Amino acid sequence: MPTIAIHRPHRLPLAQARAVVDDVAARMREKFGLAGGWQGDTLHFSRPGLNGQIALSADAVDVHAELGLLLAPLKALVEAEIRRKLDERFGG
Repeated sequence: MPTIAIHRPHRLPLAQARAVVDDVAARMREKFGLAGGWQGDTLHFSRPGLNGQIALSADAVDVHAELGLLLAPLKALVEAEIRRKLDERFGG
């Protein structure tokens, strides 16, 4: 399975970073039908053909996603969109 792994430093307080991830996750749920929830400081998400998590720490956000066969050809587009959103919301 193709994998997306992105590490992005941030300077937001952890609570504010979590709110940003919550906002992005809400849009992903509406747009792509993702399901998931928080376990500690990690948001787990999934839908058919996609599983992943967004892990927060005091100074970084880490995204890890595994794409199924149907989404594999779109890996570059999906990764570029994730990077764009992270830059937009956390600074790039």
